Amino acid sequence: MVAEDINGTKGFNNPVSLRDIEAAAHLIHKVGRVTPLIQSMFLSRNVTNGEVYLKLENMQLTGSFKFRGAFNKINHLTDAQKARGVITASAGNHAQGVALTSHLLGIKAIVVMPHGAPIAKQEATAGYGAKVVLHGDNFDEAHQFMEEEAAQKGYTIVDPYNDNEVIAGQGSIGLEILDQMWDVDTVIVPVGGGGLISGVATALKSFNPNIHIVGVQSENVHGMTASYKENKITTFSKGKTLADGTAVATPGDITFPITKHLVDEMVLVNEEEIAKAMKDLLQRTKTVAEGAGALPTAALESHKIDAKWLENKKVVALVSGGNVDLEQVSHNIDYFLVSTNHSVG
Repeated sequence: MVAEDINGTKGFNNPVSLRDIEAAAHLIHKVGRVTPLIQSMFLSRNVTNGEVYLKLENMQLTGSFKFRGAFNKINHLTDAQKARGVITASAGNHAQGVALTSHLLGIKAIVVMPHGAPIAKQEATAGYGAKVVLHGDNFDEAHQFMEEEAAQKGYTIVDPYNDNEVIAGQGSIGLEILDQMWDVDTVIVPVGGGGLISGVATALKSFNPNIHIVGVQSENVHGMTASYKENKITTFSKGKTLADGTAVATPGDITFPITKHLVDEMVLVNEEEIAKAMKDLLQRTKTVAEGAGALPTAALESHKIDAKWLENKKVVALVSGGNVDLEQVSHNIDYFLVSTNHSVG
């Protein structure tokens, strides 16, 4: 299969090229992991009547795909930018990617997290050596504070999604999927601000425009889906979500056009569907997934995706991360054992 750079097709000028993603992959693989792609017999036989594979980014360094984009971005900073120190806003996964990368490169890192960010993610971020600052009740408030701090103190911003180098880093996952399964038919991706799906879609569509790409968000916070439907950047948030890693109310001005042009559909799942997917991934596939990482499985189990893209197809569901508090895992299991009268096994 011959790769084609999709920049400029149909009037769309993608700021991230296949060459950018290939360069990012080469850089990331010097330190990061090529994560496994494993078949889920449970999802294949009981849900889709196809072949469903899990791309286990929960096994990446820091337990999330976010390490890829952070590592690529920070390595592209100038010496002067690194010397000023870096700052970011994150619900936790990007925070850990920035913190670990900064530790490896000897750079000061400040991470702004919203109040209520999972304790496990706060502790892990601090454990990598970053200074954690809690501000605001949600990601957007934390992001605004980050921008104010950067302007006042001269820190270099490492945006969690709306950045070309970050997108290219996340796109390395798409290249890995193709290396592991060149004839994949459908790829299902969690979506927050859009950095992950923008990179993955760019990589995949550059090799095969017929790969069907599905983005999944929570019904409670889905700025990208609202924007996708309205054909303009739109804000949407009506409450908290288990998928805290994707709780971005407004997508980026870089990621939205890429998503709009390259992603084939966006679907929504509710909180109970996310919780069930987290439980099933743990119980049936022995995979620890946080809420955001369980979004693709939730979309499959709730039959939100047209069966024609699943039946007799090779499907990849991206488990984007596994950084979840053990209390949340226990709560989900207990809830479904009581509500369904099922026992583990």
